[in-house]
Amino acid sequence: MSSATLTRDPDTAARPGRRRPLRPARVVLHVFLAAVAVGWLFPILWAVLTSLRSYQYTATHGYVSLGGWTFDNYVTAWRTAEFGKHFLNSVYITVPAVLLTLFLASSVAFVIARFSWKFNIALLGLFTAANLLPQQALLIPLFRMFTEVPLPAWMSDSELLYDSYWGLILVNVAFQCGFCVFVLSNYMKALPHELYEAAMVDGASVWRQYWQVTMPLCRPALAALATLEVTWIYNEFFWATVLMRTGDKFPVTSSLNNLRGEFFTDNNLVSAGSVLVAIPTLVIFFLLQKQFVRGLTLGASKG
Repeated sequence: MSSATLTRDPDTAARPGRRRPLRPARVVLHVFLAAVAVGWLFPILWAVLTSLRSYQYTATHGYVSLGGWTFDNYVTAWRTAEFGKHFLNSVYITVPAVLLTLFLASSVAFVIARFSWKFNIALLGLFTAANLLPQQALLIPLFRMFTEVPLPAWMSDSELLYDSYWGLILVNVAFQCGFCVFVLSNYMKALPHELYEAAMVDGASVWRQYWQVTMPLCRPALAALATLEVTWIYNEFFWATVLMRTGDKFPVTSSLNNLRGEFFTDNNLVSAGSVLVAIPTLVIFFLLQKQFVRGLTLGASKG
């Protein structure tokens, strides 16, 4: 009785633990990626380094030196800019804006992905094109509109949309919905159509199809978008500076202006304040990192 043996070509067989040879193109790729990583990390590392040094030392020896280490900049920045109060302002603006953006965007995306009608593509193009419009181009009309729209006294002590949390919430929702609609509509189109047919057979209404069928399946995409939206809305600086006048209502990013002097600015103090402002977004990203990566890689492979 004979037995056949299978042999592998040692040149083509993959050996575990064997490293791929470094080719010139691969070396260039690694050098390029390392340079890009250093370019992205350098401003952050420089801000942290500057925040840990006293202004007196850097004024004498220059910033390209080592020494003068201190944590006093963080204590002074927290007290001077009143970050505790302004962090709460950012929460009052960011949380409702993110929830409202995801709800409205998912509703529009469901209509675009689920139903076929004449203005389907036009509606998606309208929401997507809104993201391409520079925000600064709308500064004057939005400012005039906000100063004319009245609000009840229990919603705004200024009794206007201007200088209120509601104004910042609405303007952030308006500018963020387009991107979320684009992402969610593409994801919802990939859901099996048989799920909706089965739901219709069971007598599910359109609302139940949206809330109980579609939304649970969109959790990874919603988690990824929530991470991005929290970062973008929390870091928003422009509209808060333009559409608010009361310093106690400013979000934490705009409160960094409190660290600037009229004739002199301590860059070490501003760096410490910037690091404090960036900490919440870093914490949120690392807590939701798995959901964020999972949401971005959806649809990358089939099967």
